[in-house]
Amino acid sequence: MFRRRPLDQPVQATRRLTVGRLTLEIAGGSVVGHRYAENFDVLHVDPELPLAAVADGMGDGEGSRVAGTTAMTTFVAQVRAGWPAVDAARLRAATAETQLRVRRAGAGLAGLTGCTLTALIAEPDGGQGWLVQLGDSRAYRLRDGLLELVTVDHTMAWLGLLHGWWPPDSPEAARARYQLLRYVGHPDKPEPDLLAVPLRSGDTWLLCTDGVSDQLGYHRLRDLLSARRDPARTAQALLAASLTEGGEDNATAVIVRVHPTLPGPR
Repeated sequence: MFRRRPLDQPVQATRRLTVGRLTLEIAGGSVVGHRYAENFDVLHVDPELPLAAVADGMGDGEGSRVAGTTAMTTFVAQVRAGWPAVDAARLRAATAETQLRVRRAGAGLAGLTGCTLTALIAEPDGGQGWLVQLGDSRAYRLRDGLLELVTVDHTMAWLGLLHGWWPPDSPEAARARYQLLRYVGHPDKPEPDLLAVPLRSGDTWLLCTDGVSDQLGYHRLRDLLSARRDPARTAQALLAASLTEGGEDNATAVIVRVHPTLPGPR
């Protein structure tokens, strides 16, 4: 258990949504951590739609706050306006509008206005989900005991690791970790990664900002997600662990568990 600070977003009770043959249990929360005085992460767990998203403002100034709140508000509104239609074209258009609104919002600000955005949206029939990503907030999937990182980080560090430009623990790699190549608010309007992902009963999904993924290693993440707790308790455990391991950044986590929809009484 951790001591809450005023800018933490406490984990609410798990929400249950039915999408066709599947039921999604969703919960999330956010903690400011030990490094910053404010929380520049933004979390959304929709009360009606099978939609969850996280955003992480770049830097610690007004542009970070404006970008995160504008991006989340715009993206959620676009998804709601198009519901129940969910497909690549609509999600690409929703992200393009989000990019536009964030750039407009930052036009009068002196510093950088940008943020990451990672979202999971399930189709109404539960046949599949869609991941939308710009930046380095991540989506993991735990299936049959195997934890996989489904997204890639849009950073110079990720490219350096793939191409072997420098050792992972080098100063160059550390600096490159914070050089985002794609993000919401980028002047060149980069397109997001859009991934159609199957939703299978028994899956556990984690959406998180780097305040979680940078603090907790693979095995710790897998162990915490493998504990068959209620999603709200799992999210609470992840956030507490991020603080115990250093709390070097704002940390936000959303847990989505997939179950079969039980038949109702006849």
